Amino acid sequence: MKYLTSIWVSITLCITLLGVRIYDPALVEQLRLNVFDQYIKSLPEKESTDIVILNIGETSLEEIGQFPWPRQNYAQMISDLRNAGAGMIVFTIMFPEKDRFGGDEVFASWIKDNGIILAQDADARGRSTRAPYVGYATFGNTDPLNFIYKYDGLITNIEELESQAWGVGLINASPEVDNITRRIPLISQINGDLYPSLPLETVRAIQNKKSYTVKTNEAGIEGIVLRPFDIPTDSDGSIWLKWNSKFIEYEYGEKTHHGLNPIPDLQGQTVIIGVSAKGIANQIPTPGGLLYPHQLQANALQTIISDNPISRPLWTTTVELGIMAVGGLIIILSMYYLPIWISGLLFVSLTAGSGYLSWSLWSSSQILLDLSYILILYIILLTSTAFNNFYRQYMLRQQIKKQFGTYVSPDLVKQLQKDPSLLKLGGERKEMTFMFMDICGFTPISEHYKNNNDPEGLVELINNYLDTMTKIVLKNGGTIDKFMGDCIMAFWNAPLPCENHADKAVQTSLEICEAADELIQELEEKGLPRIDIGIGINTGTCIVGNMGSEARFDYSVIGDSVNLGARLEGQTRNYDGIRVLLGPETYRSCKEGTFTEVDRILVKGKTEKVTIYSPGP
Repeated sequence: MKYLTSIWVSITLCITLLGVRIYDPALVEQLRLNVFDQYIKSLPEKESTDIVILNIGETSLEEIGQFPWPRQNYAQMISDLRNAGAGMIVFTIMFPEKDRFGGDEVFASWIKDNGIILAQDADARGRSTRAPYVGYATFGNTDPLNFIYKYDGLITNIEELESQAWGVGLINASPEVDNITRRIPLISQINGDLYPSLPLETVRAIQNKKSYTVKTNEAGIEGIVLRPFDIPTDSDGSIWLKWNSKFIEYEYGEKTHHGLNPIPDLQGQTVIIGVSAKGIANQIPTPGGLLYPHQLQANALQTIISDNPISRPLWTTTVELGIMAVGGLIIILSMYYLPIWISGLLFVSLTAGSGYLSWSLWSSSQILLDLSYILILYIILLTSTAFNNFYRQYMLRQQIKKQFGTYVSPDLVKQLQKDPSLLKLGGERKEMTFMFMDICGFTPISEHYKNNNDPEGLVELINNYLDTMTKIVLKNGGTIDKFMGDCIMAFWNAPLPCENHADKAVQTSLEICEAADELIQELEEKGLPRIDIGIGINTGTCIVGNMGSEARFDYSVIGDSVNLGARLEGQTRNYDGIRVLLGPETYRSCKEGTFTEVDRILVKGKTEKVTIYSPGP
């Protein structure tokens, strides 16, 4: 489990999330598009002064008759619009079949003389392969046909009408993964030829240009130029539509050309004509609501000719990935190596900074920088690393409880769990006091239980003895290092600091002696052989920490001063009536009690004699 909570898991998660962003599944794309919707909707509403919409609605059908109308009606519509001062007139209605009333010739003449733009529809069934109406030039070394939308064929108008048009363009939209239209392709490919969209053709005709220029780079389409318009596009030649334009809309009817409901002065505005009658035209879902096809084309045309076109340059993806990678790494490292409050501040700062950058690019240049997935990555990384840290801390507390629960007091265990930094694992040098305690006369009593075939009784005796002495050690703040048969090794000033560790050890030895007297009396009352205890205490510098291998280790101490404590315990058998022997450093460190000098002895491992003491007068 430790490998599952390591920093490398968080880094791997960060890399995985970056890979998901690069792969860009539908869910991620959907999230990004929803954020972009909010950005685009934040644009202030503006009333268009360049475009008006002419609807063929329910009133139109009531006054003129059922749809489709004879071509003579459209000729009359053009006449009425011209009388109202219309500029370019754009039909989103198609005329793929001859007029059953024979009005195509008249309608064609009105198309030729009055600046009419007609629509085409790209058709996957490939019904037509008519050549493009105008040509294009390419600025760049990349063939745009490799990147743009591809269709198999066209639905076109009859040749008699289309040949007279001032421009012909595609009305196709490009719905996103959620079937909502946010962009339209300005150029598309059909059978190896490049075809312009209806809005692009309208702009070309208005500017009286013979062609348009497609700018390319290694990544695809960069933009389309129709001076004075330089239109940035996505790499596939699409543009993002604005939804803040408010158009004046009229409904055409019989009363219009009879002067009963005339169209006001249009002042040279471009007129977009389409069907809005229910049951005839289908509406298209957009971030701006449900729109009829001609309303969508009006928005596209207004987007092209407006200031500050929306763009999402290729470098935005690189910036997004860079912010994700750098910010994610900062969050991971801060969560592992810095206090939680600093990590929180960094998270807030990174999130706010990313949001500020995204909004600044949008408000100043209307560049779309995706913030959504960056925020998701930050939240996921913050959550995962926080969980990892929590789990590591939990396991550390459990390890501390397991390692020290039976060797130190419960209060000390709680302190260690609350602040594991008090425990320096791996070993540290510090001054401590050590106590070794052993049963004297253990062999006779062991033989007694052996002769009586009662090994269980001997085990019970030893356990009761060790339990009693352990409780005394823990009560006085000591740590049980280990049990060695009937011998106990304990120390003070680790893992938690203890300023008066020498006094604590001596006090513990005195209480143990009192408990030993009670135990000796109980054994004598049972007629068992007499036992006694020997205690050696020494103070000195040692190494304390986890000792052993990675697979198995114990919290213990090593050092010369530890060995001297063990030697002193063995020396107690040489002095009648003395149970406790202290080393010289313990004597000098004690601030309480009285002590008696016992002897100067030469112990194993020492070249010079040491003075030993015993508590009491």
